[in-house]
Amino acid sequence: MWATPVTLKGGSVCLVPLTHDHAADLAEASADGDLHKLWYTAIPSPDGVAAEIDRRLALCESGSMVPFAILDANDRAVGMTTYMNIDHINHRLEIGSTWYRKSVQRTGMNTECKLLMLRHAFETLNAIAVEFRTHVINHQSRRAIERLGAKPDGILRAHMIMANGTIRDTAVYSITAAEWPTSKAHLEFQMQRHASS
Repeated sequence: MWATPVTLKGGSVCLVPLTHDHAADLAEASADGDLHKLWYTAIPSPDGVAAEIDRRLALCESGSMVPFAILDANDRAVGMTTYMNIDHINHRLEIGSTWYRKSVQRTGMNTECKLLMLRHAFETLNAIAVEFRTHVINHQSRRAIERLGAKPDGILRAHMIMANGTIRDTAVYSITAAEWPTSKAHLEFQMQRHASS
């Protein structure tokens, strides 16, 4: 296997392999802001967290996903993220299935998490590209992806059937290995801005 579970530690956040030990914190995180009620995302309800952990761990076993719990400075799980759709042969992966409890959104935590994950993907795994996907109407997510320095690859029209039966058009972005140094400098600059604010 090319991409395998790993712990990625930053200054104020730590990404650790997801386990059921994180379930109680993550159920509380899902309830913060009723995130699971956003119809255009796939955030588990508080009582669905255990099943979502099972799903992600099964994908990890199959080699297609590396799931993380996102821990704050107090070692409290405040969200989830993954390396997913892992192409072990071609050294490509997607960073996705990411969500954070409402109270930590817009705090710089996402920037640090993405810096840790991208640095590991490009500098340790030698990825040729890292992809990001989101619902075309999820403008908050799209702006966050663009702030990472990812460039649009296009729209996958009628790509997925959502839980409520609607059809999702998926916006696809990526950062290539050649673009990583510029994206890294930009992310590090954003981290400094958050630290000084």
